[in-house]
Amino acid sequence: MTKHSKLERERRARETERVKEIEDAWMKSLPAATAEAFARSVKAARERPPRERPADMAKGTLPRPPRPGHEPRPPKDTGRPERGR
Repeated sequence: MTKHSKLERERRARETERVKEIEDAWMKSLPAATAEAFARSVKAARERPPRERPADMAKGTLPRPPRPGHEPRPPKDTGRPERGR
């Protein structure tokens, strides 16, 4: 955990208070119906559960095909049978 100095914490607290003041002033400047609709949409967004994580790709699949001319080389075929050991 990062430790911050007392001055840094106080500065952040002042910034937070100032942002809240600005948000309150902005909400008061909106028409009542618009402000209420905005508040409802924010509440709905906060209550919504987080998105589900997309399914993982199967093992060994590449995320996208190789660029033309950069395909993987085929396995080497020597054309000779292996010698017995």
